[in-house]
Amino acid sequence: MIDYHRPVLLESVLETARGATRAVDATAGHGGHAEALLATGAAVMAIDCDPSALAIARARLGDVPTYLEADYASPEALAAIADFRPDLILLDLGVSSAQLDQEDRGFTFRPGAPLDMRMSGRGPSAADWLNEADELELAAAFRDNADERKARRLAGEIARRRRKARLATSDDLVKAIRAVLGPRSGPSDFARIFQGVRIAVNEELDGLARALPAMRDALVPGGRLAVISYHSGEDRIVKHAFREWGRACICPPELPACVCRGRPLGTVDPRKPLRATAEEVADNPRARSAKLRVFRVRNEA
Repeated sequence: MIDYHRPVLLESVLETARGATRAVDATAGHGGHAEALLATGAAVMAIDCDPSALAIARARLGDVPTYLEADYASPEALAAIADFRPDLILLDLGVSSAQLDQEDRGFTFRPGAPLDMRMSGRGPSAADWLNEADELELAAAFRDNADERKARRLAGEIARRRRKARLATSDDLVKAIRAVLGPRSGPSDFARIFQGVRIAVNEELDGLARALPAMRDALVPGGRLAVISYHSGEDRIVKHAFREWGRACICPPELPACVCRGRPLGTVDPRKPLRATAEEVADNPRARSAKLRVFRVRNEA
């Protein structure tokens, strides 16, 4: 049987972690990456906002790691990471295979699943968002998070349907998608648009953009920030942040002289993202879209 819950890009993560003594797995899930980091001899802090996932990680790893139930982008988590003084921080973004497999969590488009999609189980659900967000917000999410060319039409269709009856299950959203994209639309379309809804519900892109500089500043000199992304929007935020941090000057071009930091904050190492091998993708299909980018902060303070 294929283990779909195995850690993605594990060998690349371990190569990145070589020599690390204090590592933060900021999206611990069931603890696969944290377990591998512990095996290298590093002290590990395991963070996750999903209490059920963290309970599984604790049962798997015991009390050796330091645990924190929180969103990695929350002030609580960022303060704890800074206090931990890590030389490695790992973010494995997106939803886990285990969460997709739990129909009551509402991440799936399987028939009859509730429209929930909350990573932490707290706050407004996907149903709340779909029924209460205005059409412009819906359209922006479908366009930016799901690369949907008919985003405005889909937002209008959802608004039309919710005036008659509240959207409550995966079937309701699938019917709206089919009404706009046509009867030939299928699982790839549903997966893409459901992912866009999930990203909006959990404010994932905003949280990532907010957390990255705080995590960079929490690292000790020479430390590494490693991010595994699965979505073009996630990867774009990481790529642009790392590229800017690696520049010596970020002044506007019209200024006659540099008045900013005057030196890079570190280096992107390696320069291009690491991808899963064909063998890993065959064993773990979730790895197909994964990209690992690594930023190493300057050695001097």
